[in-house]
Amino acid sequence: MKVIICGAGQVGFGIARQLSAEDNHVTVVDQSAELISHVTERLDVQGIIGHGSHPEVLEQAGARDADMLIAVTYFDEVNMVAAQVAHSIFSVPLKIARVRAQSYLSPLWSDLFSRDHMPIDVVISPELEVASTILRRLDVPGAFETADFADRRVQVVGVHLDENCPIVNTQLKQLTELFPDLNAIVVGISRDEKLYVPRSTDQMLVGDDIYLSVEATHVERTLDIFGHEEREARRVVILGGGNIGLYLAQQLEASAARINLKIIERDKERAEFVADQLERTVVLHGDGLNQDLMREAGIGEAETIIALTNQDQVNVLACVLAKKEGCQRALCLVNDNSYTGLSGSLGIDAFIDPRAKTVSTILRHVRRGRIRDLYSIENGAAEVIEAEALETSPLAGKPLKEADLPDGIMIGAIVRDDEVIIPRGNTVVETHDRVILFAQRSAVHKVEKLFRVSLEYF
Repeated sequence: MKVIICGAGQVGFGIARQLSAEDNHVTVVDQSAELISHVTERLDVQGIIGHGSHPEVLEQAGARDADMLIAVTYFDEVNMVAAQVAHSIFSVPLKIARVRAQSYLSPLWSDLFSRDHMPIDVVISPELEVASTILRRLDVPGAFETADFADRRVQVVGVHLDENCPIVNTQLKQLTELFPDLNAIVVGISRDEKLYVPRSTDQMLVGDDIYLSVEATHVERTLDIFGHEEREARRVVILGGGNIGLYLAQQLEASAARINLKIIERDKERAEFVADQLERTVVLHGDGLNQDLMREAGIGEAETIIALTNQDQVNVLACVLAKKEGCQRALCLVNDNSYTGLSGSLGIDAFIDPRAKTVSTILRHVRRGRIRDLYSIENGAAEVIEAEALETSPLAGKPLKEADLPDGIMIGAIVRDDEVIIPRGNTVVETHDRVILFAQRSAVHKVEKLFRVSLEYF
């Protein structure tokens, strides 16, 4: 597959790294010679210095025979024009563009990105994606990672194991014996900075981060079993009233849950604007690092603080201070993933990386085969993939113990009509089943082959 990526920032680099590692032909375009040098020195990609929306630059990048254009520069307008040029001049089949400004995404202008106007096939909004991620995290307290699959029938959750977990040092195969009616399975273990697919004889240890595939109705019980008995927050403090903070507050106000919600915003004009947009939320103007203001917001009695300013250091420090004051849980937005390794020492429960979420969303549309959904784990170290099984799939029609699954892949759930099946050795995948798999980075291309449509299907 031939892909052009406009933008060599962290998102562009992340996409290029994933796709080039899977033997795709990738060309990265950016006006910054420094960023292009950074990409080409580290990845097997072609780099072009130039403006991503200029026709001559896209032609030099090979747009005439490209399969896809992904526009993720820092500027919405450049991304939109790049997609328009790719369509109108070069007839690129698939155009993906990142659009941040919410005014472009208003339902009032819902036909803006239609084929007759600005033909962008997939519009990515980081702010809305991040807010949706946070809402899912609030629904599953105790988990540092959550992702929904198969119309929310299945969740993949990440949990940290500490001394309170009653089943540490237990072999995975014994979990089925201990909890035979629990629709959950461990699909990944992260230990000593290495993420891998476990074997049935492996044990879980204190300090592990584990990933579970769980039927949605079994999530609360599963977290209890793994030592996490946290309950949903009813008192929440949001630090930062930007696009993400405002959208999140609006969604929380619209939810059925009655949440006591406060927002702290440093900019007075923005604070007044946010207050006008909300009905039940208290908006406080001031510095979120001011402990007196934190106490006025009731941070000591709050179950959760969500730090969403545009400064990583402020978010991290605010979360640390909030936990010191007695706040039970801290969710922290960071753009620099080097902070994520400090979560344990800082006491921060979950980091949210908007760039990682954007990469996941884009990869969902890049993957070949009958891929329906995708979620990237630990900066691309693994992916959770939902795919549809067809007659031609080598998985279909035989027990899984005979399917000879490639190394680095584990099936976490099978959804058949309204039934969620946690797979065992004698489970048979049937045509049109929705299969949720956990795959290490090196095995992702093998998943695509398992679910690719062959000529014999037609």
